[in-house]
Amino acid sequence: MSHGPLPDRDDQANAAARTGLAAALDRGLAILNRIILVFAALALVAACAILSYSVLSRALFKAANYWQDEAAVFLLVGATFMTAAYVQQNRGHIGIEAFVGLLSPLANRIRLWFVDAATFLFCAFFTWKSWTLTHEAYVDGQVSNSMWSPPLAIPYSLMAFGMSLLCVQILVQLALPFAGAKRP
Repeated sequence: MSHGPLPDRDDQANAAARTGLAAALDRGLAILNRIILVFAALALVAACAILSYSVLSRALFKAANYWQDEAAVFLLVGATFMTAAYVQQNRGHIGIEAFVGLLSPLANRIRLWFVDAATFLFCAFFTWKSWTLTHEAYVDGQVSNSMWSPPLAIPYSLMAFGMSLLCVQILVQLALPFAGAKRP
C-alpha cells in the first residue's frame, strides 16, 4: 500500500525541463494546484474557527448556531474536492501495490497507465454528474433545508470544478509518457 508520492516521481528540475503541450499543462496545473492548496488550507482553518465559535457560543452564551455547521461543511467540501488534483499530481492517493514486485518495469508502467485510464473514466463520469447537479441546483434555485438556506449551487460547483481539475490532471499524467517523459 502506498501512502505518499510514488518513488518514481521525478524531481522538479527534471519536470521543468520537459517540453510540449502536456508538460506545459503539467507545469500550469502545478502552479494552480499550489494556489488552490493555500486557499484550501485557509478554508480548513476557517472551518475549525467556525466550529470552535459554534461550540463556545452555544456553551457560554446559549446562542443559536443555525449557520455554523453548514458553513463548515461547505468549506470542508470545497477544500476536499478542490485539492484532489494536487493529491493526484503528487500520487498521494492510496493505492494497493501488491503487483509491483511481481511485474517487470514495463508491465508495471502499462498497469499504472491502465489504472490511470480507468480512474479517468470514473472521474469523468463523476465530473459530468457534478456539473449536472450544479446546473440543476442553480436553475431550480435549490437551497439547503436549514434556517440559513444557502444555495446548494455553491458546494456543488466546488465539487464539479475540483473534479474537473482532477480529470485534467489525470489526462496530463496519461499523456506525459507519450510525450517522452517519465511517469509522474
